[in-house]
Amino acid sequence: MRKGERGIWQRRYWEHLIRDERDYARHVDYIHYNPVKHGYTARAVDWPNSSIHRYIAAGTIDADWGEGAGKNEEAGYGER
Repeated sequence: MRKGERGIWQRRYWEHLIRDERDYARHVDYIHYNPVKHGYTARAVDWPNSSIHRYIAAGTIDADWGEGAGKNEEAGYGER
């Protein structure tokens, strides 16, 4: 491997212990919004392999979740 790296983790990987329900929700939001952030889809719901579809089916979030850049920046969906 390059740079003497071993294992499966990326250089930027770090462990994080989920602290509470709010922290868990923020991490799930980050995962759901990642395909939009990286330009793979225009809306989170358009990514076919996302767990967002389970949340929508359960009525936990709406199908239009994450639409509008202003809402996403305020919520902190993504890396800072």
